[in-house]
Amino acid sequence: MKIITKISIFLTSMFCGELLAQNQLNMSEGFTDVGVQIYDLHMLILWICVIIGMLVFGIMFYSMIFHRKSRGHKPADFHESTSVEIAWTLIPFFILIAMAMPATSTLLEIYDNDNADIDILVTGHQWKWKYEYLYEDSKNIEFYSNLSTPQSEIYNTTEKNENYLLEVDEPVVIPVNTKVRFLITANDVIHSWWVPEIGVKKDAIPGFINETWSKVNQEGIYRGQCTELCGSYHGFMPIEVHVVSQEEYALWKQAKQSQGD
Repeated sequence: MKIITKISIFLTSMFCGELLAQNQLNMSEGFTDVGVQIYDLHMLILWICVIIGMLVFGIMFYSMIFHRKSRGHKPADFHESTSVEIAWTLIPFFILIAMAMPATSTLLEIYDNDNADIDILVTGHQWKWKYEYLYEDSKNIEFYSNLSTPQSEIYNTTEKNENYLLEVDEPVVIPVNTKVRFLITANDVIHSWWVPEIGVKKDAIPGFINETWSKVNQEGIYRGQCTELCGSYHGFMPIEVHVVSQEEYALWKQAKQSQGD
């Protein structure tokens, strides 16, 4: 009974929210509608693959155990079966169609960059990011965003904080519940702009502009990194996105635009 109790406690702890948050194996939903769609699609495809795997390996192991030679079974000597050929062609076909329909719907949503409320040009440099807010009705905003982690932490002379190498001097600021289009390019070599919680990851390629977008449903600070090896200081290109209320964004925009006056 003690062993059963210990196993029960272990299994309960494995599925508690706190432990899953600390030792997350699955992808997270993020804080956007598209992120939720991607997560749901991932789980759907995962369970389809799990069921297929269980069926295939179940039949395989059943055949190996209960139809082995030592039990007196002999292999079939038929040459071919038209019915079996049709079955194992049609079944995978319909499974792939069932997987392709939600995948196509999600991809169309991911690549729908139209009707954005704000356009931000993101340019990767060795080793920092430049952001340009492109407004049609007012003055544009542009600034560089650099790593702000203290050198004392980098060289291990002081204790590292929880956002080590993920903090910047000038964060990206966007309003909540607003569609923001990111136009991503690079000045020198290939970089990659990645903020997982807002569902954005695009390569920054010199001479080419990639488009992506996000509409974040919850205020907060979301962090990311450059995910394309771009040189000796590749690990020093963090991304920090502050999602704020519409009112706070309007005040930030006004303050930034007045700086150049």
